[in-house]
Amino acid sequence: MERFDSIKVYGVQLNTVPVGFVLISSVGKQRKAYRFRLEPTPQQEEGLRRIAGACRAVYNWGLSRRKEHYAQHGKTLSYAALNLELTELKHRPGLEWLKEVDSQALQESLRDLDRAFVNFFEKRARFPRFKRAKDERFAFRIPQRVKLEGKQVYCPKIGWIGLRLSQPVEGITKSASFKRDAAGHWHVCLIQEFDLPAVALPAPQSPVGVDLGLIDFATLSNGESIPAPKFARKAHRRQRRAQRIFSRRKKGSHRRKKAKRQVARVHQKVARQRNDFVHQVTTGLVGRFDLICIEDLSIKGMARTKLARSVLDAAFSECRRQLHYKTLWNYRRVVVVDRFFPSSKRCHVCQAVNDELSLSNRVWACGCGAVHCRDLNAALNLEAEGRRLVAEGHSETQNARGAMVRPASVGASC
Repeated sequence: MERFDSIKVYGVQLNTVPVGFVLISSVGKQRKAYRFRLEPTPQQEEGLRRIAGACRAVYNWGLSRRKEHYAQHGKTLSYAALNLELTELKHRPGLEWLKEVDSQALQESLRDLDRAFVNFFEKRARFPRFKRAKDERFAFRIPQRVKLEGKQVYCPKIGWIGLRLSQPVEGITKSASFKRDAAGHWHVCLIQEFDLPAVALPAPQSPVGVDLGLIDFATLSNGESIPAPKFARKAHRRQRRAQRIFSRRKKGSHRRKKAKRQVARVHQKVARQRNDFVHQVTTGLVGRFDLICIEDLSIKGMARTKLARSVLDAAFSECRRQLHYKTLWNYRRVVVVDRFFPSSKRCHVCQAVNDELSLSNRVWACGCGAVHCRDLNAALNLEAEGRRLVAEGHSETQNARGAMVRPASVGASC
């Protein structure tokens, strides 16, 4: 085994790693989010709505002030200047009710506005718009003074609110976000901070290549396959019926609001099923294998094809996101192979590349006599390439750039 004199892991340059080991180091402190459903009383729910409404009003006021100031002076107002004006705003006649709302929640609303302008100037988002009350998007964030004891969470100005504590919470609470979903349920998201000590990992003993697809959600290099559940397609009739009922209701009526919540419940169930499935798959992979090799897919490009519904229903991006943080927290490794690597076209026996292979060919024969299942062959090639990258200690890979491969905008594996 060659010595790793210098290796870059998770964005950190590391030196003098022991022979046969790779050092996994945390980049500062790690954060974990816990999301629980709240069970507020009618009075507490009214208080949550009042705080969210005040934050929306302050956001709109801050946006109006920044537009007005820019029109007059040609300069924008900073967050600090708006924060000073917010203190004066609470003493204006008719706006004393802002004092009844937690001050940090209002300040965080101005921070969101400042971040929206930063995203606009950096061309990551469009120009900020005013928030409408009829959209019924109730959400606010409090960075401090939120406590969790037993099955209750403390919200300033509201008090102790019951919640459904599905798992124990560990670490230091950094912030809490309160939000009401489209189905009418309130949730709290607690951000906890913890330290992840650095450890030296040995060479991988149980690697696996994972080829993601639409027929089988995942094909492993050991021969296992996980069928795609296709939750959205199975619920398509229920979604269509709920949407049809909603479209026939009179605008502004209570029955339309009720139908809208029903549409949200149908979509919410599909999202929960999909999220639970991906969690089960990724947790199982991390628990069984110490090296997981996947492909860098261009989901945005694949979503522009005629298979867009199936691609988005498969949740490939969410699977990759979960693999990244679960392998880091459990001292495993995940390797992302370049999207131009010909994983499906390359024979894993003789390494010959079949440039004539098309998407319709699920089984193909190589000139060496080997007969390949397309997905299994891709998984075996991904495992071999991932092991090579780990052994060499870098993320560069020889790929098929410039050869007969699909364009990057499509982004599927070759």
